[in-house]
Amino acid sequence: MTNSITLDFCEIHLYEHYMIVTVNAGVNMTMYNNTTLKQVADAHFRNKPFVYITHRVNSYSVDPAVYKETSKINNLVGFCVVSKNYMAKTTAQIEKLFLNNKPFEIFNDLAQAIEWANSVAK
Repeated sequence: MTNSITLDFCEIHLYEHYMIVTVNAGVNMTMYNNTTLKQVADAHFRNKPFVYITHRVNSYSVDPAVYKETSKINNLVGFCVVSKNYMAKTTAQIEKLFLNNKPFEIFNDLAQAIEWANSVAK
């Protein structure tokens, strides 16, 4: 079962144990964007453990403060970045430093990320 939501800054696909977010090109992910994503996650997962998968097919930036807030989501049990782009993966390594107390992985393809998400969330 999947729900899809299109927002002005991203597309979200919601599944039982994870959400896949594809942010639009050129977006600067701010606290405002993060609050919107958190509201979607709260409504869909309702205290069930879940993993956030960011599918980085586009180039965009993230305010590091977003990760501090994301770390506070109690039922978020993992975070991962999916990208084949070297720069996106390098940036993700730095972002990893800002996400406290949550597993953070980087994958080349979505299938690997989904497999990991399902194992972490169960």
